[in-house]
This record gives sequence, C-alpha cells and structure tokens, in this order.
Amino acid sequence: MSEETLRKLPLLPLRGLLVYPTMVLHLDVGRDKSVEALERAMVDNHEIFLTTQKEISVDDPGENDIYNVGTLAKVKQMLKLPNGTIRVLVEGLSRGRINELTDKTDYYEAEVELIEEPQDYTTEDQALMRNVLEQFEQYIRLSKKVSQETFATVSDILEPGRLADIISSHLPLKIVQKQEILETIPVNGRLTKVLRILSNEKEVLGLEKKIGQRVKKSMEKTQKEYYLREQMKAIQKELGDKEGKEGEIDELRKKIAEADMPEGIEEKALKELARYEKIPATSAESSVIRNYLEWLTVIPWGNETEDLLDIHRSEKILDEDHYGLEKVKERVLEYLAVQQLTRELKGPILCLAGPPGVGKTSLARSIARSLGRNFVRMSLGGVRDEAEIRGHRRTYVGAMPGRIIQGMRKAGSKNPVFLLDEIDKMASDFRGDPSSAMLEVLDPEQNNSFSDHFIEEPYDLSKVMFVITANNIGAIPAPLMDRMEIIHIPGYTEVEKLEIAKEYLLPKQVKDHGLTKGKLQVKEDAILKVVRYYTREAGVRNLERQMATICRKAAKIIVSGEKKRVIVTENTIEDFLGKPRFRYGKAELEDQVGAATGLAYTTAGGDTLTIEVSLSPGKGRLTLTGKLGDVMKESAQAAFSYIRSKSEELSIDPGFNEENDIHIHVPEGAIPKDGPSAGITMATALISALTGRAVRKEVGMTGEITLRGRVLPIGGLKEKAMSAHRAGLTHIIMPKDNERDLDDIPASVRKDLTFIPVSHLDEVLKEALVGKQNEN
Repeated sequence: MSEETLRKLPLLPLRGLLVYPTMVLHLDVGRDKSVEALERAMVDNHEIFLTTQKEISVDDPGENDIYNVGTLAKVKQMLKLPNGTIRVLVEGLSRGRINELTDKTDYYEAEVELIEEPQDYTTEDQALMRNVLEQFEQYIRLSKKVSQETFATVSDILEPGRLADIISSHLPLKIVQKQEILETIPVNGRLTKVLRILSNEKEVLGLEKKIGQRVKKSMEKTQKEYYLREQMKAIQKELGDKEGKEGEIDELRKKIAEADMPEGIEEKALKELARYEKIPATSAESSVIRNYLEWLTVIPWGNETEDLLDIHRSEKILDEDHYGLEKVKERVLEYLAVQQLTRELKGPILCLAGPPGVGKTSLARSIARSLGRNFVRMSLGGVRDEAEIRGHRRTYVGAMPGRIIQGMRKAGSKNPVFLLDEIDKMASDFRGDPSSAMLEVLDPEQNNSFSDHFIEEPYDLSKVMFVITANNIGAIPAPLMDRMEIIHIPGYTEVEKLEIAKEYLLPKQVKDHGLTKGKLQVKEDAILKVVRYYTREAGVRNLERQMATICRKAAKIIVSGEKKRVIVTENTIEDFLGKPRFRYGKAELEDQVGAATGLAYTTAGGDTLTIEVSLSPGKGRLTLTGKLGDVMKESAQAAFSYIRSKSEELSIDPGFNEENDIHIHVPEGAIPKDGPSAGITMATALISALTGRAVRKEVGMTGEITLRGRVLPIGGLKEKAMSAHRAGLTHIIMPKDNERDLDDIPASVRKDLTFIPVSHLDEVLKEALVGKQNEN
C-alpha cells in the first residue's frame, strides 16, 4: 500500500450530515475538538477527514460512535460567526476508510486509507445510468421538491459513481441509507441501490399524491358545506329565523355525540339531523324531527348503574323495610348471589301476587335500594290502549314513545328496577290489547331488542329487573303469566301485623305527626285490639290509618295542653277509635246440633264461618241463603246428594228429602261468599241436623267434597289456620293432600293446634260429631 493511499488527517465528526465526494457543502462547527481539528487542517494543507456519527445525541464521540468509512474533504473557506461557531465551506474529494484513530487530547487524528473511484465502466453501467436518470426525472416530476435545473446539471454527469452520489444527496434518505451508498465501492452496486431507492420513493410519492387528492376533495366538500350553511343562515335570517335554528342544530349534534348510542342508531340520528337542518323552521315536519331527536338523546342507551353485590347489606336493607315476606327476600338474594358469580345474568321478571296492602309496591322500591339501582314505577291500572306500551308512530300529531321508553328515560339508566303495578287491571278494547304488547317486554329472550313505534329502533331491556304486582293472577292472560316468575304473598298473620305496627307503622306515623316516643306510647295489647276489632284485611293499610288516627288524637290532646304525654292501652283505645267495628271470631261455647264451624279464605285473610242447617216439615225443598256464589251452592248440592246416597249407612231416614224442607244459611249474609272449601262443613252440618248428633265446639274444618264423599285439597291453609287459632279452636280437619302446606304455618300457631288430615267424609264425621244418633 503506497504512501499516497495512506494519510494522517485531523478528523471532524458530523452530526446528522453526510458529505459525498465532489459535493460542496457549508458546515457549522461548534465543538472544541472539531474546531481544533479544523485549525489543524488549515495549518497543514487544508485537508480534513469527514465521517458521520452513528448517534446524533453523543456530544463527545469515540471510535465506536462514528462510521468507519467517510470522505476526504478540502476546506475551501472558514468564517467565525458572532455566536462562537465556525461556518466552513468544504468540498468532498474521495472516499476513505479509517485504519487507526488517535486521540490527540485537543482533536482526533485518523490514519485514513483512501479509496480510489473505479475508472473503467461497462455497458451495463451505462444502461444503469440511463435507468437511474429516467427514474430521477420521474421522481422530480412527482416530488416538486427538486428543481428541473438540478436534473439538467445531473444529466450532464458522465461518471456513473459520481452520478449515484449526487442523486443520493438530493434524495430525502436517512443517514443509514446514505452511509450504505457511501460504503458501496463497486459502481454498478451503487447505481442498483440508488435505482431501488428511487423506485420506492416514487411509489411513496404516488401514494402521497393520492392521499393528498382525497384530503383535498374532503376539504373542498367541507368548504362547500360551510358555504351553503352560511347561505342558509342568510336566507333564514331574511325569513326571520334569527339564526336560532343553527344554535339548536349544534346543541343537538353535541347531545347526539354525548348520548353513547349504538353505531346504527347514531348514524340514523345524524341523518335525521341533516334533514332537520335543511327543513325550514316553520315547517310542521321540523318540530316532528326535533321531538324525535330529543327523545333519542335522552334515552339511556349506554348509561348503566353498578350493582351493589353485597348480600349481607342487601339482606339488611330488605329486613329494615319489610317484616316477613321471606320468599321474596330469598329470591332477590339468590339473584344477587348469581349476579356476583356471573355478572351477566339477565334481569329476572318477578310477579308479586297477593291481596291489597301487603307491601308489594313498597317491596319493589326496597329491592331497588338493596341493589343500588334506579327505580321507576308504571301503573297499568285501566290501560286499554296498545299504544300506551309501544308508543305512536311519528306521523301522528303529538306522537310520543310508549310508557316503557318513557319509564327508561325517567330511570336514567339501562338497568333499573322497573315496577309494573296492577298488571291484572289491564283490559283490551277496540284500541288494541296492551297485554299482548307486554309479551315482548316481559320475555327475556326477546326484550333485548324491544321495538317502540315512535323510536323505530331496537332498545335493550334485557338488563332491566322487572317487578310486577297483581291482586288476582286469574285475570292475567296465560301467555303473559308464563313469562313471569310468580311469588305469592299471602295476607299477614295477626302476629305479623302486630310486629309491623310496632316496628314500622307506628314509628312512621309518630314521626309524620311531629310526635316523639316520649310524647306518645301505644301499648302492645292496644295494638292487638286494633288489629282484631278495628281492621279486617289481608294487608296493613287500614291498620296504618288507625295508627294515624291515634297519632292525630294524641297530637290534639298534647297541643291543647290536656296532657303532656299520652299512653294508649287496651282499655282506652275506644276513646281514640270509637266502638269496635268488627266482631272478632270466637269458637262456640258448647257443642251445637246442625251448626258446624268452617274456615274461609278471603281477600282480608282467613276467617271462621259458621254454617247452620235447619229442618222443617215440607216437601223436600233445599234453600241456600247468605249471598253464596255458584261454586258454594254446587258444594251444598253435592253434599246433599252424597247424604241421600248414603242415608242408610248414616242411619238417616231415606225419605228425609221428601218430608222436610232443608235450609242452609251462612251468617253475615251481606258479605259475598264463594268457593268449594266449605263442602265438608256443609255436609257435616247437614248430617248433624239429620242425625241429631252435635258438632264438637273446638273443631274447625275445610275441604272440598265429591259426590262419593272424597275430600279434595283447598288453598289458603295458612290463613285458615291463623283464623282458627285466633278464634280459639284447637282441632282442624283438613284434606290429606294439604299436609305439604303445614310447613308454611308459623310455629307459634302450629303448636297450639291439632291438624287432622282426612281423605273421606267418614273420617270427618268420626272426628267432628259427638255421641250417637238421638232417638226421635
């Protein structure tokens, strides 16, 4: 290797810059070592070796921080700037490779091996040159960043290597790519790389142009729309619209964006908004669209409250609000437990069926509080129009969504507890059948896409917890009832009413009437007397009214200054509520002939019912009195037919029906009575009258009778047992099939009563009648 190809030169590291041979370039030099290297070069023969740093951020580069191949350059001019940096004009001479780098403390000195440019060019090199020039020309046409004069200058270059270097310097390449070309010594290899880069750049520029045109079109469309809107504003202003509509449109657009609608519905809302924008404010269609858009924006599409999945907390809340009602509470806690495990359970559809005043509606509110959900109530009593549920189509004047969507708006979340009150009071007429419209609402498989005529888009009700109340489930259509989980809430027992009055009703009324515990005290025996003699109901509404009456009277006494403190006892209750309104059922004092005690189940709970039979000479006419229903009359006929068929076995004169008129009467004749459960009571009273055998005073009975004397099951055994216990009966004759209902009866009642299950009337007579047939 000759002396000429090996040179010791000061080194100038460049940041973010690369110089090719034959290139003339201005550099700004500021680092101390770089300035010293320049000064050293100026002292010698103005030659310096330029190489590029691998990382721009390195301030004091070492041997490993710079590229090995660089450019030998001549310093043509040097100028000191006021800020201390030096501006240098350099000209690239040839490529070079660092053999050895020496740190001279003030600057770096490099032993450089100069690389000579090949001088022999092949035909292939010439072809590559032409190809590169052609591609460069196309690149300039697309880029617009390189002038045509540059192309004219480049096209005059005859050396292929120099051509590759000059074109590379005009391309927007990364330092790594430029360095790669600098390090490529063979000319054809260098041209090939430049050709490949030009081809890629040309493709990128083509794509950029397409994107630019697309953006331009979009911009033009936006500008056009803006121009048209401004024109519309001017027209509306001339027409007297005062620019109010434009503000409304912006407000509606903002509301639509914030409403969290599903994608398809948001698209429709924006489409309707565009229509609204074009229609004059005076048009009737304008108000219709605006009303529709406002409804779309206020319905909770995505807003959902988080369930408070704490079973113990929920149980505490339910117990705080309601006494008893264990089945309903258990069902709510089961739902909570499953929700805690899955978090995906669809909202259940619970139907609370029971008499008025037992707390069905308030229980739904309590369920919402225990779950931490919003609560909304919809009364279905008297709803006869199907449009009440599904809404009216927008084409009608004054159209609105149905009550379901209105309820969801009021709830403000998509998973509230939704109470459908009094579903058994719905009726159908010429305006449609609302109960059929409810089928979709209450079907967990369908209500995830509930369709309202006004909204016209599917709405998801699957996360709503529907709670339905009904007094009479017999009035609910079967397909609708099939979709519900029915929980029967029986009337409260006397013990339960006492607890409810003490723990809930009285404290509430005392607070509502501005009293305190210190000013009014109601003894337990007084409350019990109110329950027995002043109310007759399954629920506690009347009981609450009586408590309110006591509080009002007490308030008057305290305010008038008669007393500072009022104590109500069993003896003084009449001073507050007057004389007892109801007769408390009592057992007979002695065994009676022709009179049997039956047990009845009414909307007010259980009650005892004495059935009396009297015989008088006649022609066998059977008279039934006491405002009896058809079923009860049929039970009497069945009992009568059974006795006639079994007269010999029962030691009754077979001709009794031809010689006697029989009168069956049920006291409290003004009260309607119906049902089959008095069958065995009527038969027992008839047989007692015909045989002269008395009926035991301590026995109450219930059960349906067949023509063959079989005893069939009945309903309401719990309430009937409660009334028997209250009346002082000790034995209850009941159908054998009702043994399964004994567990529902409170233990405090069960221990005082003896239950006698029977399956035939013979067993009833054996238990109910005393002595033998009297001799007449």
